[in-house]
Amino acid sequence: MVRFILKRLGLALITLWLLSVIVFLLGQVLPADPGRSVLGPLAAPSAVRALDHQLGVDKPVLTQYWNWISNFPGTSYQYQAPIGPILTSALGRSLKLGIFALIILVPLGIIGGVVSALNAGKPIDRTIGIIGQSMLTVPEFVSGIVLIVVFAVELGWLPVTATAPPGSGFFTQLKYLILPVIPLVMVLFGYISRMARVGTIEALDSDYARTATLKGLPRGVVVRRHALRNSLLPTITVIATQTGYLIGGLVVVEVLFRYNGIGELTFNASTQHDIPMLEACVLTIGALYMLVTLVADIGYSLLNPRIRLKAAE
Repeated sequence: MVRFILKRLGLALITLWLLSVIVFLLGQVLPADPGRSVLGPLAAPSAVRALDHQLGVDKPVLTQYWNWISNFPGTSYQYQAPIGPILTSALGRSLKLGIFALIILVPLGIIGGVVSALNAGKPIDRTIGIIGQSMLTVPEFVSGIVLIVVFAVELGWLPVTATAPPGSGFFTQLKYLILPVIPLVMVLFGYISRMARVGTIEALDSDYARTATLKGLPRGVVVRRHALRNSLLPTITVIATQTGYLIGGLVVVEVLFRYNGIGELTFNASTQHDIPMLEACVLTIGALYMLVTLVADIGYSLLNPRIRLKAAE
């Protein structure tokens, strides 16, 4: 198990380094002058050149990359402050929103998929499938706007914004996060439930499940002890891969609901030409995605030791 984890961790670090190179090179080709972005459009060209020299953007590319990666995350042009505290606070708020969405999404998707599999071909199976596929076609900004209009503006049941007042309690914060979470759950429910359905049907049709049934084990015991564990293998992979889509959805949801997370921070950095902040946000999101993938690989190997032994060879 240790060898398997070390191998996956090594691959993740190499991927993270390659991502840092790509992010830095993309930041270099963006049509933005850091000195002009900081001083404004009315600043004298000599002042802009002096600030560019001070920031080191006129140095060779390799030197700039080393200065950036060795002083990561750097200083924001927009805030004129270290990026670390700003990014950490935004990431914490986004993690709160994302974890809340996953707590609702994962059990709901697995239960929906298992119920569909146990009732394959029946009306409840078709209903869950239609609902999941229909929600896949609705973008987050469309469902979010509809939710705001219905539940916040017309009915007044929930707040328009996702940011709770300072000092709010736990349940008050959850109340403010309900509306932003729903669009994320709606988009990803169809993927997870469909994969859980397919995995459960394959597990129930396997030889070991048939043998357990012939031995007289109750249907519920066969599902819990034999089918569910193996049906979760492809579902875990889907959950890990869809985490990237979840992060992308956070950008839309956070901007729409005025939630000061890493999604809104990335959006503001791109519109304000704050290249260091943009690079730090993108690299942080990439590292977070790779961490989730690593955890999914470990979970997958725990459920299926053959995967772990084969990968460790």
